[in-house]
Amino acid sequence: MIRIAICDDEKNIRTYLSSLVRKQNIECEITEYASTDEYLSDQKEHDLLFLDIEMKSVASGMDGMSMAKQIRATELTKQPIITGYEKYVYDAFDVGAFQYLLKPIDEQRFAQVFRRAAEQIISEAEQQKKTLVIQYANTSKAIPLDHIYYLESQSHKVVIHMKEEELEYYAKLGDLEEELQGQFFRIHKGYLVNLACIDEYNKTEVTLVNGDKLLISKYKYPDFVKAYLRYMQ
Repeated sequence: MIRIAICDDEKNIRTYLSSLVRKQNIECEITEYASTDEYLSDQKEHDLLFLDIEMKSVASGMDGMSMAKQIRATELTKQPIITGYEKYVYDAFDVGAFQYLLKPIDEQRFAQVFRRAAEQIISEAEQQKKTLVIQYANTSKAIPLDHIYYLESQSHKVVIHMKEEELEYYAKLGDLEEELQGQFFRIHKGYLVNLACIDEYNKTEVTLVNGDKLLISKYKYPDFVKAYLRYMQ
């Protein structure tokens, strides 16, 4: 079940988009919002947001673009945003838009964009089910991979840096590198990073979504870029 929000102040557009979504033969739950205020006050979680970025809100004065920026500033998990007007394309990508659509909406283009978004959402949902099982405090503990920012090697131990806490246990980073390949990459002899948690990077360091900055080995950088782009695709 993909949870979809359609936020547009034109009722005919909301109705039209809802009909296009239902034609895609994917099980969805659709919620329509006539303003940015309605969307933000609902506080409902969505997987996919169709957003009219020119839309104004009578109460708060917040337009669609401002709402998109607020979502990006407050939510750790990046949800795709599909926007509406060509002149805002570059601004849209500044707030991490997944894709954009032009009005009037081309149905073939819509189907292509929707399929790509749905595939990404389903892939992320499947990834969230995966766990790392460790021996901790004389018990087996399963840690969801999407809870882990990165793993750090310290002597004969590994420190797991997570959203809520840190755990330290006896393990080898090399073994974990092999076990977690695909979603994690070893950017340095001391760091194994969750590719899903990368906010930005350059040739010397990676910045994670929680603000942590980690060094990248210059020898690892070319392979890291390939692995990251492959993961994002």
